[in-house]
Amino acid sequence: MARILPVSAFQFIIISSLLSSFSMILVSGEDHEFMKPMDPELFGLKKEKLTHFRVYWHDIVDGPSPTAVTVVQPLSNSSQTKFGMIRMIDNQLTLGPESSSKLLGRAQGFYASASQEDLSLLMAQNLAFVQGKYNGSTITLMGRNSLTNKVRELSVIGGSGLFRFARGYALLTTQSFNASKSDDAVVEYNIYVLHY
Repeated sequence: MARILPVSAFQFIIISSLLSSFSMILVSGEDHEFMKPMDPELFGLKKEKLTHFRVYWHDIVDGPSPTAVTVVQPLSNSSQTKFGMIRMIDNQLTLGPESSSKLLGRAQGFYASASQEDLSLLMAQNLAFVQGKYNGSTITLMGRNSLTNKVRELSVIGGSGLFRFARGYALLTTQSFNASKSDDAVVEYNIYVLHY
């Protein structure tokens, strides 16, 4: 059987302070830095440029192949603004306002009726390009879309591929909207994006 040696209070204090000092040395020797400045050129980021895109966003709610699907119905049928309604989207982005125009990409995300007072949407979407040099790159937009305004503004909050570190804004202008029958809409997006 193991023998336990008696330890005096003085010895206990000395041993405890040594262990405490040793652990302080270990902890203070660790690198607690969770961030560090970096040279942008390590990522190939040289000169920032401003690019303007004009695309047409096609929101098809009705018909045999909808691109906007209601996933949450408004809680109240009496709401004039459809407050609480959420739709997921996979909308075409085209070169012109006609649905037959050249496909440039898709707007994928959601919009939700976020106001009890007016027709305003919370929008979050990735514009995923499928043509040319931007094929495979995305621009991420988010913001408030007040439908009663002629021109609305969303923020460019980021992107991927050639749009890493992107920032800017998008101006939205409705080209057509069928409120009485289907809620289908075509919206012109003018996007101004700073990227590398």
